[in-house]
Amino acid sequence: MEIFEVSKLFPTEERYSLTSQIRRCSRSVVTSIAEAYRKRRYEPYFVSKVSDADMENSETQVWLDFALACGYMVQDMRQHLDAKSREVGKLLHHMIAYPEKYIASQVKKTD
Repeated sequence: MEIFEVSKLFPTEERYSLTSQIRRCSRSVVTSIAEAYRKRRYEPYFVSKVSDADMENSETQVWLDFALACGYMVQDMRQHLDAKSREVGKLLHHMIAYPEKYIASQVKKTD
């Protein structure tokens, strides 16, 4: 949501490029995690969707770099958002490396 708020300050000529792209990929991080959670019974699918979230998180960082380079945000805000993005990345990497800690246990059959 912070990225959404910051992107409101971007120039209107960036509406269909930088603004829409940074909003799309930052939101996609969350939606991919939601999809992974709903499919957490299936480890390969879970890992795939978390990997997608990690990819979108990385793309968000690139768009933030562009926003800084274009002068649409100040360095302090970029550093703040970068720190949050890196923390999200660490959590996603943990989920990818140790999916068994996050996936739902299989339903046990009773005799």
